[in-house]
Amino acid sequence: MALAAVVAAASLALASCGDDDDGGDEPAGGDTGQASTEFEFFSWWTGAGDSEGKQALLDLFAEQNPDVEITDAAVAGGAGTNAQAVLTTRLQAGDPPDSYQRHVGAELQPDIEAGLVEDLTWLYDEEGWRDVFPQDMLDLITVDDRIYSVPVNIHRSNLLWYNPAVLAEAGITAPPTSWDEFLQQAATLEAAGKIPLTIGPSWTQKHLLENVLLGELGAEAYSGLWDGSTDWESSEVVAALDTFTEVLSHSNLGEAAADWQPAIDPIIEGDAAYNVMGDWANTYFATAQGLAFETEYGVTTSPGTEGIFNFLSDSFTLPEGAPHRDLAIEWLRLAGSQEGQDTFNPIKGSIPARTDADPALYTDYLAMPLTDWNDPEIELVGSLAHGVVAGGAFNTDIDSALGEFVASGDSAQFASAVKEAYEANQ
Repeated sequence: MALAAVVAAASLALASCGDDDDGGDEPAGGDTGQASTEFEFFSWWTGAGDSEGKQALLDLFAEQNPDVEITDAAVAGGAGTNAQAVLTTRLQAGDPPDSYQRHVGAELQPDIEAGLVEDLTWLYDEEGWRDVFPQDMLDLITVDDRIYSVPVNIHRSNLLWYNPAVLAEAGITAPPTSWDEFLQQAATLEAAGKIPLTIGPSWTQKHLLENVLLGELGAEAYSGLWDGSTDWESSEVVAALDTFTEVLSHSNLGEAAADWQPAIDPIIEGDAAYNVMGDWANTYFATAQGLAFETEYGVTTSPGTEGIFNFLSDSFTLPEGAPHRDLAIEWLRLAGSQEGQDTFNPIKGSIPARTDADPALYTDYLAMPLTDWNDPEIELVGSLAHGVVAGGAFNTDIDSALGEFVASGDSAQFASAVKEAYEANQ
């Protein structure tokens, strides 16, 4: 896969830490040697699809550990931002759960630097995961020859969801293949009394931003935003930011939904045409709402991104000081296993990070990302909104600047602020 640009960005974000030990055998932990009877699992999986997929995996874990009491310490909202705030407070107080969720990539770097997570290289070697996870994925999550989390899935960010009936009613025969074409369609949709694009809270606006930038700049220049090879203040980037502002002007930003699911509801109800969201939306359409793929809802790559896979991945950790470390390790074994990933992903609405998935389990929409993930011709880039290419203080600075940008529409000011934040955090 063409992941060189993402790896380069991650290499800059994932600074060196620790000594030269390459992992090896399982390190000693904080267990007493007695088998644990409790396990606390921390995630932000509470929505439709998320909850069902999580429960299927937890049920499998319970079958394998029948005497264990499982605490599902989930925190809802904000695509994980609410949960991460709670988690930060707990970690700072020395009260870690037994395993917690993070996106792969730069998002985990502050935890690694603070010594909050254990090195799992020995577990990768023991389970043979280097042979079943893509090398590009391994390169991305390796820091100084060490690996600190176990990816359980792959999600795609650059997707445009739509209501075929709304398009037909407005006389539109196909979704747009560029953002210029979207803007042309927006005028037609508004004339028909339809909302061209729905939007939710700030993280969904960031999700939209990354995919407008990707569609306008292309994979190489987009990836360069995160490794310094693309100048944020260049005319090309500022023009792409102007396009983002114009796209937002054809959304329901003034009545932005509280989260991503209610942002999709107007599309289902026939009041709106499009929404840019990751493929967790498929389970909301198909499972929670019971709609038929390709007739009652449709999806394509977001404008300008055909042939590109903008990815993110949920992963799990072994925290330093995990109260029930033995069970945390067993949880990680399951999360990284073929059985675990093929149990979880078809329900969650994602595909396995492993390359040996059973393709018969991934039908309708899910057949598309499974094929593309394993296609060497597809260009791979990492998500901004979901932690792959920016983490820590840099990501926080972007969030602050984006809030001001959405309010002001000043592309040049936003570009300068992000460039300054990038340079300050190198």
